[in-house]
Amino acid sequence: MPPNESVTLTRDVEASVVPVGTKVTLLKGEVAHITQSLGGAYTVVVNGNMFRIGGADADALGLQVEQKAASTGHAPRTLEDVEKESWAQMKTCYDPEIPVNIVDLGLIYDCHVEALAGATDRFKVDVKMTLTAPGCGMGPVLQQDVSNKLLMIEEVDEANVELVWDPQWNQGMMTEAAKLQLGLM
Repeated sequence: MPPNESVTLTRDVEASVVPVGTKVTLLKGEVAHITQSLGGAYTVVVNGNMFRIGGADADALGLQVEQKAASTGHAPRTLEDVEKESWAQMKTCYDPEIPVNIVDLGLIYDCHVEALAGATDRFKVDVKMTLTAPGCGMGPVLQQDVSNKLLMIEEVDEANVELVWDPQWNQGMMTEAAKLQLGLM
């Protein structure tokens, strides 16, 4: 989908105001300008205000809701496989204002995977993440997005995502690829 494509909302839809995170309802018939569609979520501008609409509500934008990919039968089985898949899943999470995934932005400080008590094939994932700015109201939205993506891993039964502020995020935490993409190199 081209950036800044205009669509008319086909139904009322819940959205989060960017960057404060407040939940609002956008009304059927309003014109939305899609500015970003990454990681299964959409950033739109309606009446001069920016909102994030989850991928499950893509139909309100006249788009097809993406279905979870069918299992290939080769699901991760070891702790190491689950950790690798956890990082891959987090790379599909995007800040609604920045077209770079949160891993490359340097927002994920730690990802710890451990087997659940008494199980060798069921896991818990604990993540420590931060935001680009402590006052960003989108924190709970991004936190839930990370949790949801981790729980999509077949062997993960528990995902805990903690927002932390130490150390404080800075541009030096971004990968070279992220800096290049944002024109910082």
